[in-house]
Amino acid sequence: MTDIALPESLVQARERLSNALEKAKRPLDSATLLAVSKTKPASMIRQAWQHGQREFGENYLQEALEKQAELADLDDIVWHFIGPLQSNKTRSAAENFAWIHSVDRLKIATRLSQQRPAQLPPLNICLQVNISREPSKSGIMPDEVMSLAKEVASLPNLTLRGLMAIPAPANSLEEQRVPFRALGQLLTDLQAALPNAPIDTLSMGMSDDLEAAVLEGATLVRLGTAIFGARTTR
Repeated sequence: MTDIALPESLVQARERLSNALEKAKRPLDSATLLAVSKTKPASMIRQAWQHGQREFGENYLQEALEKQAELADLDDIVWHFIGPLQSNKTRSAAENFAWIHSVDRLKIATRLSQQRPAQLPPLNICLQVNISREPSKSGIMPDEVMSLAKEVASLPNLTLRGLMAIPAPANSLEEQRVPFRALGQLLTDLQAALPNAPIDTLSMGMSDDLEAAVLEGATLVRLGTAIFGARTTR
């Protein structure tokens, strides 16, 4: 993959997503490709933008803010923050992103709500779920999702859109599907419990498990290596 240049790798990523959707017998517009550009320069994001990519995900806040400043002329970029978010960084996140995928505490959600600028639309929120129950992973446990979701859905300036997860690695497609299926069931439960909330998003699936995620209903798939090549060590 590292010897393939943009835009070829972007075309291949789009084809891979389309093929996965076809195999899952889902509409081709039912999942969106999120290009994860962490550790990659703004010039690569600009190149992807020039070839039609609009949704970009970042894991590191300061790095993202620097890229946003450099790319300020591209006003139709949709920025997603998908990394861990500390309390002292919520203001910058609330001011500069359209989506936050990594909310796992009410304190973080409350601060995002309070700090979202009034002139901006509500901030789209996904709750990060530790779907594989790994001690080293961020995210709330599955049995905590309903309680936190109800509290987040009641906050002004936020729109609860769905769930995000990074499951433990698995060795086969069928094994990969198991945690994604569990996250999909959680989303269905949330939709039933909060019928007035626009809950429609499953942020799941990365370069190694996109196909499994799409089979289980992913609506946002987060591809980094498959588009931009191997990550640079920070």
